[in-house]
Amino acid sequence: MIPPMQTAPLLRIRGLKTQFALREGLVRAVDGVDLDAHAGKTLCIVGESGSGKSMIARSILQIVSPPGRVTDGEMVFQRTGREPVDLAKLDPAGKPVRAIRGRDIAMIFQEPMNSLSPVHSIGDQLIEKILLHHRLSRHAAIDRAVEALGRVGIPDPRQRLSNYPFELSGGMRQRVMIAMALACRPALLIADEPTTALDVTTQANILDLIAELQAEYGMGVIFITHDLGVVAEIAHEVAVVYLGQVVERGSVDDIFYNPQHPYTLALLSSIPKLGARRKRGQRLHSIKGMVPHPFNRPKGCPFHTRCPEARPGLCNLEDPRKLELNEGHIVACHMRDPAVLTQAAEVTV
Repeated sequence: MIPPMQTAPLLRIRGLKTQFALREGLVRAVDGVDLDAHAGKTLCIVGESGSGKSMIARSILQIVSPPGRVTDGEMVFQRTGREPVDLAKLDPAGKPVRAIRGRDIAMIFQEPMNSLSPVHSIGDQLIEKILLHHRLSRHAAIDRAVEALGRVGIPDPRQRLSNYPFELSGGMRQRVMIAMALACRPALLIADEPTTALDVTTQANILDLIAELQAEYGMGVIFITHDLGVVAEIAHEVAVVYLGQVVERGSVDDIFYNPQHPYTLALLSSIPKLGARRKRGQRLHSIKGMVPHPFNRPKGCPFHTRCPEARPGLCNLEDPRKLELNEGHIVACHMRDPAVLTQAAEVTV
């Protein structure tokens, strides 16, 4: 049953910072992120490998590996009929956040073979989670586990309870991960590149499954991916992340039809287009350079070392403001700032 609509975001993140204090220096893995996730909608977080997408997800659940920790900001989680709670202020090992993990907020990890225990059966792992969050008899927990496996399309689910992860295919293991995530019917599902290692047919099936379950339960979804084709298909809102910062966010139409940040434009230009003709010898567009090393983080705009529009003396020295171009469409770029453009025009004159 779909829960009543709520106007406030299911999860409201403001100024989130996650840092690793190492001997070599301080790593700012997440650096002042603002995001909103709404019930019944899908927020896609996109960016290159190393941009900080997965670290945002781990920060939400407070499962950042030591010595990393959430150092600043707020993550207000508000489920219908319950008091809001700031996840950023909870002890990562405390009982309150452990009660939320898996029950109210569930996560599908990128590689199921690394997330599932190889020495415990599928049934043992799924039943343990159900018993951890619900006061049920073991018989009732087994029935719910069978229901969850059947719901994600696993044939003969009761028989599969005795199988081990290595006995299943990659697509089946990913379905088991989804079943584990949804067994407690969470309000928010975080999917961290759940289809990256799967063939396109299995990928399409899993995307359809998540969308179907979202419509049925009315849950919010945060979907992390680098595949913009997937984003165009499933997203309601999109956040483009680079070096731990959200450089642009808005509706899926804003991002695909009115992109403003040079990084967003570069990502969209890198997508191969079916039927497009290229001149002989012309290569597919690529973003020059690499994501900077965490210990060599550039000053000013994080993207200026790779940006074709970067202006020396500005982009490499000052952090850009977050500008709201229209309702819900926010970009952090000096070259889209009216004050900067006006100043540049006056200097030119």
